[in-house]
Amino acid sequence: MRISPRLRHTAASLITAVCAAGMCLGVAACGSGSSSSSSSSSSASASSSSSGATLNKIAGVTATGEPGKKPTVKFHTPMTVQDNTYSVLQQGNGETIKEGDRLCAQGIALNAKDGSQLMSTWEKNTPDCSIVVSKSTTTTAYYEILKGQKVNATIAFGVNDQNSSGTSYLMVLTIISRTKALTRAEGKVVTDIPSNLPKVTLASNGEPSLNLNGYKPDGKLVVQPLIKGDGAAVKSTQTVDAQYSGWYADSKGKLHQFDSSWSRGTSSQFSLSQVITGWKTGLTGQTIGSQVLLIIPPDQGYGSTDQTDSTTGKVTIPANSTLYFVVDILYAY
Repeated sequence: MRISPRLRHTAASLITAVCAAGMCLGVAACGSGSSSSSSSSSSASASSSSSGATLNKIAGVTATGEPGKKPTVKFHTPMTVQDNTYSVLQQGNGETIKEGDRLCAQGIALNAKDGSQLMSTWEKNTPDCSIVVSKSTTTTAYYEILKGQKVNATIAFGVNDQNSSGTSYLMVLTIISRTKALTRAEGKVVTDIPSNLPKVTLASNGEPSLNLNGYKPDGKLVVQPLIKGDGAAVKSTQTVDAQYSGWYADSKGKLHQFDSSWSRGTSSQFSLSQVITGWKTGLTGQTIGSQVLLIIPPDQGYGSTDQTDSTTGKVTIPANSTLYFVVDILYAY
């Protein structure tokens, strides 16, 4: 069972639109949306864009304004827009984007029929920071466009949407920052961990395994940093990008892993305002780069309700289970 419908938020409109464009810049960019709330049109459009798709240039689109600020975009309407098309509207004047960078981008969606604005992240300053430029996770065509650009560049992508209204639009992204993306927790190893807590062992790639070490839950939330990152403290209102694994113990004390982002090969993103209480309480105040052991009692997890697989109906987390998580905090915004 994937805990993602509860741990991962419904993506902000920007990343939803980007995914609908077939512009999934790798699983890290668009796989982060809630699987239960992705629209069928987004899925159809995204699936139509193969990893090897070649992007053609869009003609007749211009942008003016100060680089790094909301651009004024002009084009003749009505405009015919195709998927897998792009145009660099403004060259950036900041740092050069490199392999392994995490990008934050503000976005505007413009209706190709009449030029009207469908959405914008600029007004509320809600950039998408899920885009990681990596050969291993980013679609080749988009990787080649993004790598080597400079911060404050503005790029338009064509979206010929497959929804019932047939809305075609331009997704105009302005890259406002870059940072080196973490792939696992990085920081100072915590040494004063209570000896009675479960033991965490890390594989060479950072994936955790858990040994209960005779631990008996007492109904209280346990938040134990294992690695202390040197990034900013996470706020309760933020979206977090994390690698994590989760377990519960059966009546005989045997651990069962019910979810792991590591096994999916990509981190997960979720809003702390839309997760179980133990996650929100436990991760708020922790620093980016940290690894945290969470032991979550039932009243801060799923309580007296069985969690089931939506396809098979099989119980994946029994009611009244104490949950054990190891979470690597990669980013928060």
